[in-house]
Amino acid sequence: MLKVVLITGISGSGKSVALRTLEDAGYFCVDNLPVRFLRDFIDTACVDGLRQVAIAIDARSPDDLAELPAVLRSLHGDSALDLRGLFLDANLATLTQRYSESRRRHPLNDRLMKQLGRQPSLQECILEEQELLGPLRELNAVIDTSNLEPRQLRAWVHDLVDVEPARLVLTFSSFAFKRGAPLTADLVFDARCLPNPHYVPELQALTGRDAPVAAWLEQQPLVGKMLDDITNFLRTWLPHYATDTRAYVNIAVGCTGGKHRSVYLVEKLAERFPNDGAVLVRHRARPDFLPSDERL
Repeated sequence: MLKVVLITGISGSGKSVALRTLEDAGYFCVDNLPVRFLRDFIDTACVDGLRQVAIAIDARSPDDLAELPAVLRSLHGDSALDLRGLFLDANLATLTQRYSESRRRHPLNDRLMKQLGRQPSLQECILEEQELLGPLRELNAVIDTSNLEPRQLRAWVHDLVDVEPARLVLTFSSFAFKRGAPLTADLVFDARCLPNPHYVPELQALTGRDAPVAAWLEQQPLVGKMLDDITNFLRTWLPHYATDTRAYVNIAVGCTGGKHRSVYLVEKLAERFPNDGAVLVRHRARPDFLPSDERL
């Protein structure tokens, strides 16, 4: 069986990092492949005996992008393929900042200039690309790279391509509301109303994965009640997501700093759903003591 990873997404969201990650992992990688060549390339890869390939398709080849959803559906029906799709995204502010830092032109700049008869703004290009790629977002696992360090993105790409095929993949993510909720979340739960370990001096430097913080939170009745309520909600509705031909469900839990309460709840929820499909755990808060100069 040929393992195929298709990478799509918004320009500036980290597709190059994702593709290099897979290349380093031994994948045969192709960037900016026109959609009309996708089926032929995969057939050739099978004939040549390749085991795993990664293909990036994005807005640099917009003329046949409309055909990609139909092509993907046909590929998903091929029993000789293990097809995984990744869609990388980021919020408008993050994309604008990254383009400002790189000083590169947006790939849709020339196309929009011909349509509008004037030089388009960067935001107009980004919004046009989001509209153009919108149908692909619904067909793939989405990674929101806003506020992510490249090392985090690399780890998440590995998680999604290495996970065993399952009827439903559950991703539990913690995040900080002060940085904004992740774009990829299907369900968002707010833990800011719970007692906060941040105000306990000996717990402030720890995280929700540390035993002292977990022990303190387990002594708070509201924490246990929220954990049970979220569990019951998911037990009720996850079967309906599964029957809706969904391959991925992203469950996000946020607190103020994304360090204590949300981390604890995500870890405990993942323990409660071990047999409901493949389970991934992500913690979005990046530690201030690990700065990175690398850019997506």
